[in-house]
Amino acid sequence: MNFDDTPEEAAFRKQARQWLDANAPWPLEAALREGGLSSPGLTDAFAAAKAWQKKKAEAGWACLNWPREYGGRGSTPMERVIWSQEEGPFAALSWLFTIGHGMCGPTMIAYASEQQKRRYLPALASGEEIWCQLFSEPAAGSDLAGLRTRAQRHGDDWIVNGQKVWTSGAHLSQFGIILVRTDPSVPKHQGLTMFFLDMRSPGIVIKPIRQANGRSEFNEVFLSDVRIPDAQRLGAPGQGWQVSLTTLMNERLSIGSGMATGFEPLIDYCCSARGPHGALIDDPALRSRLADWAIRSLGLKYTAMRAISALSRGATPGPENSIGKLVAGSMQQEIASFVLDLQGESGIVTDPAQAPADGRFQAMLLRAPATRVEGGTDEILRNIIAERVLGLPADIRVDKDVPFNALDSPA
Repeated sequence: MNFDDTPEEAAFRKQARQWLDANAPWPLEAALREGGLSSPGLTDAFAAAKAWQKKKAEAGWACLNWPREYGGRGSTPMERVIWSQEEGPFAALSWLFTIGHGMCGPTMIAYASEQQKRRYLPALASGEEIWCQLFSEPAAGSDLAGLRTRAQRHGDDWIVNGQKVWTSGAHLSQFGIILVRTDPSVPKHQGLTMFFLDMRSPGIVIKPIRQANGRSEFNEVFLSDVRIPDAQRLGAPGQGWQVSLTTLMNERLSIGSGMATGFEPLIDYCCSARGPHGALIDDPALRSRLADWAIRSLGLKYTAMRAISALSRGATPGPENSIGKLVAGSMQQEIASFVLDLQGESGIVTDPAQAPADGRFQAMLLRAPATRVEGGTDEILRNIIAERVLGLPADIRVDKDVPFNALDSPA
């Protein structure tokens, strides 16, 4: 690993810092550091996110690694990493656009027509239009290839019927990419096709899902006779699984590379809070727990640095990026649960105005189950790491070569 910038990287970092010093929304810094986009200190997080994204796009700091003609900067992968390091707490304002920028955009760049790229990508990069990803279904969460939403060809259109679930940001999105089954007579991985669609199309009904933390980031999406032009197909019919791998690879890189663990807020809390026998940080048993999480945090840091060093050499990130999400997601839940135990009866208070540490750990615990499911469950990520990183034997998949309509038939 090499922790030093090259002269070119150092110059880019200096340029990024100068622009941020002059243009970042500094009045929002404290609120973003404390609670991110959900901070009670943000009176209108949606407007703040849109305004910051637009300002970045106008100055050439949005979607840095995209080609300039599509709204990006044409930067190297390493320059993108440097920007994310320098943007700091203001990166939280990009939450609304994570799926569009990190997953939908790269898929469109790889498979959309040139005319479509020039129409949709600049508006996506600037935050003018928000995109979502319609993959998971009630009967196909971890087994994405088992999805049942179907599309049938009618002239120049495809008619789509089915249901998607856990679709992040669908209620805010103008467009989305969708994976559907177009041929049930072949094995499940072979009969899928990818499209992009207008989320305002007739036949689409979006129902936000109320989460345990009181927020509604996810949605159910019902599709009834929704028409999608064949011109909006991404890849060939039946090539949807290969197209979706582009999306999923970018998804795990986008989610796992910058996921917070809660360790730094934990240290701050333990240094400031007091228990029955004095300052929490002076408790030897607690310090032992902190040491364990410190080791894992350092492991995450240096695993990420290996990926960054590979980017600097021009290598392409691989399945090892699943490690970051797997470890960080479980740490979030463990740390939040641990702090609530330390808080005792006050740990059940969720109102930020009354809860200890402004309710940060309460919010973290209530969000943790979603964190460990979105972008791949822990079990799926362990399989990916085992098979594609460690080279261990793959799970036995008895349905791999069976036509999907044979699997779908009742016994």
